[in-house]
Amino acid sequence: VGSGPAGLFAALQLASDGCAVTLVERGEPVERRGRDIGRLMAGRQLQAQSNFCFGEGGAGTWSDGKLTTRIGRNSGDVRAVLRTFVRHGAPAEILTQGAPHLGTDGLIGILKSLRGQLTELGVDLRFGTRLLGLETEDGACVGVRVLGEAGEATLRADAVVCAAGHSADDVYDALEAAGAKLEAKPVAVGFRVEHPQSLVNGLAYGDLACRVVTGNSRTDKANLLRHPTDEALSRDSDALLPVAAYRLAADVGDHSIYSFCMCPGGQVVPALTKPSEMVVNGMSYSRRHSLFANAALVVSVATDDPCLDQSLGARRVLAFQRSLERKAAVLGGGDYVCPVQRLTDFVDKKTPMKRSPPASSYRLGVREASLHDDLLPDPLADALREAATGAFERSMPGFVG
Repeated sequence: VGSGPAGLFAALQLASDGCAVTLVERGEPVERRGRDIGRLMAGRQLQAQSNFCFGEGGAGTWSDGKLTTRIGRNSGDVRAVLRTFVRHGAPAEILTQGAPHLGTDGLIGILKSLRGQLTELGVDLRFGTRLLGLETEDGACVGVRVLGEAGEATLRADAVVCAAGHSADDVYDALEAAGAKLEAKPVAVGFRVEHPQSLVNGLAYGDLACRVVTGNSRTDKANLLRHPTDEALSRDSDALLPVAAYRLAADVGDHSIYSFCMCPGGQVVPALTKPSEMVVNGMSYSRRHSLFANAALVVSVATDDPCLDQSLGARRVLAFQRSLERKAAVLGGGDYVCPVQRLTDFVDKKTPMKRSPPASSYRLGVREASLHDDLLPDPLADALREAATGAFERSMPGFVG
């Protein structure tokens, strides 16, 4: 159940071992999914089951395409995954790079090729098919009930692999209804912070920032305006530098604050599945040639954090997450507009003045709001504020602005 990375590689391994596999995915293949995302970005038409979160490849398909791991890049499983990507069209350099990156445009072709291999192995791929419930007998799961184009159906199985990701709340409902034990897990919540990429280049490289060349005339012009040089540089020049990235972390009291999913030369996109909620993600194409850099700036929330409603049991963390997303939608004013606040105003606890909102890569519009007051609980906002003005500003002078 689910065709994100876990579901796809589970299906690939099981089918390669000779098992009969049916892969159920509520969203659509990348070709149709891309068109559905295009309708959202051009016409504000959200497809509930095919969007930036749901569909072939999972939420990561329309993300930065970073191949990161916390279990060691040289472990056997990680090397096997990287080799699979290369067999399906990824550049061989990812096998040796310290921080390999594919980009959304690279991932789409890889997923189409991987789908072809799964089909050759006999995997029954059912896109546009949503899980309704689990079938159980004598306390064991023996199949699933699904809803697809042909209506409801029951699929019997010797085993069910649930790889649904974090956005499919109804899957958690189905698991709980079937008797599965759910446990809350710690999370991290916060914002996307966005800077001009030329600023980040300068913070990372100093006088050498002029040697970042993306091939995009607008982006390269902005970088040269901030970091002038007499050299005539192009994508073919020697000794160029990659578009700069960063990683930040600090501890404040019981909370860890850190940057996550940093997207150099990227854009902020709506990662929502319902019009009543607002949540964003970051993505980059392979050239990382946007004017902007963005990263998640998040604060940890333990399962016993006072901001959680402990009476909700295993659902308390998920309920808190969804409450933030609903608040954010209200602050944005609806129509997929994203609430924003200048980082300087956030750390100074200033109510935004009536002025034009800051420039942003988010294409559906932004609206200034008092995020320091109206979104996160005070202890979480205070921890973010202390980290930004303290450890982060010391590591990257000018980060706050």
